[in-house]
Amino acid sequence: MGEGRREDSPAKRAAVALAVTGVLCLAVAVLAGEAAYPWLKAAHVIAVISWMAGMLYLPRLFIYHCGAAPGSETSETFKVMEQRLLRIIVNPAMIATWVLGLWLAWRAGYFTDGWLHAKLALVFTLSGVHGFFSASVRRFAEDRNRLTARQWRIWNEVPAVLMALIVILVIVKPF
Repeated sequence: MGEGRREDSPAKRAAVALAVTGVLCLAVAVLAGEAAYPWLKAAHVIAVISWMAGMLYLPRLFIYHCGAAPGSETSETFKVMEQRLLRIIVNPAMIATWVLGLWLAWRAGYFTDGWLHAKLALVFTLSGVHGFFSASVRRFAEDRNRLTARQWRIWNEVPAVLMALIVILVIVKPF
C-alpha cells in the first residue's frame, strides 16, 4: 500500500488563505486604483467581524473549560477548540484588520484626526487583550489556568466594550 497524502494542518490552510487574501487585496489596490478603496474597506469590515467573533467566543470557551476536570476528555476537547479558534480565525483576522485598517487610514488621510488616534489606542488595547487571551490558551493547554469562571465572565465583556467604543469613534468621528 502506498503512503497516503498527509492532510495539511488547519493552521497551514489558514496561513495560505490569509496569504492569498493579502495578495488579492494588494492586487485590487494596485490594479483598481481609486476603485479599490470600497473593496478593501469591505475586506477590513469582514476581518473585524471575524476578529471580534473570535474575541467574544474565546473567553466563553474559557468559562466552560473552567468546569472541566484537567486531563478529562472534555478538557482536551476545549484545548483543541481554543487553539484552533485562535490560530485559524482570531490571529489571521487580527492581522488582516490591522493591515487593511492602516492602509485605509493612510489612503483616506485620517492620521491627523483625533478620532483615529483614540480609535488606534482602543485597537492597541484590544490587541493587548488578544495577547492575554493567546497566553491564556497556552495556560489552559498546560492545565495552568489561574482565573475562575466568574473572572472569565468579566473578561468576556472587555472585547465587546472596546468594540462598541471603536465603532462609535469610526461612525460619529466626535473629534
